[in-house]
Amino acid sequence: MIQASATGQQGAIQRITPASAGWGYVGFEVYELEAGQSLTQDTLDQEVCLVLVAGKASVRTRELSVESIGERMSPFERKKPYSVYVPNDDQFTVTAETRLELAVCKAPGHGNHKARLIGPEQVDAEQRGKGHNQRYVHNILPDTAAADSLLVVEVFTDEGCTSSYPSHKHDQDAEPGETYLEETYYHRFDPPQGFALQRVYTDDFELDECMAPYNQDVVQVPRGYHPVATIAGYNNYYLNVMAGPIRKWRFTWEADHAWVNSDNYPKNK
Repeated sequence: MIQASATGQQGAIQRITPASAGWGYVGFEVYELEAGQSLTQDTLDQEVCLVLVAGKASVRTRELSVESIGERMSPFERKKPYSVYVPNDDQFTVTAETRLELAVCKAPGHGNHKARLIGPEQVDAEQRGKGHNQRYVHNILPDTAAADSLLVVEVFTDEGCTSSYPSHKHDQDAEPGETYLEETYYHRFDPPQGFALQRVYTDDFELDECMAPYNQDVVQVPRGYHPVATIAGYNNYYLNVMAGPIRKWRFTWEADHAWVNSDNYPKNK
């Protein structure tokens, strides 16, 4: 787990690279910018999805210019977000028009797509689960949308509920049932002093870590199952970034807990 802190770059509170994570695909950064501040980066060999977690901004790339995007001042408004896709071998500049919380999601790019705005009308929303396993999902960049490597989704889980559950994994190249995808979780809480419990573990328990992420912490999932449990009094938002050699989200349920998907849950009392 990576705790939020100033990283030495302007406004950066999170900066995860494949090298720092010890894997091959996912990069993830978060910046807090004040109104009038700008962030400029060359994308190099990475494609990028810029997600406006909170606030308004203008975004320019070499071929795209979008002005005054963003409708929510907090992710807990549960409005669909504005995002911008930027291909590799490009450059972007984000200029904050209000206080801005910006997520920069990265993975290898292959030059197959152009820069584009991903507006709220292009983001599918869905309710998943039942009982105390319910969550609400915004599919920002699912595997049905155009990109080379990136998968990006945000999830809202109410207090006392579980998410990314029943436990599932995507750490094997075993199509059609499962694909290898690295994953990051960027956590936010309402009220902000809250925390959740997240476990990352494998079938043989060679990896078995339990964590308590707080506001703006990132949990890295290199392999294994990765359920999240919220705490009473605190609602949870997280932004997921996934990438791997094949851009498909295929996963395997942990057998012991798959019954939670069945008609036997929630149990009649």
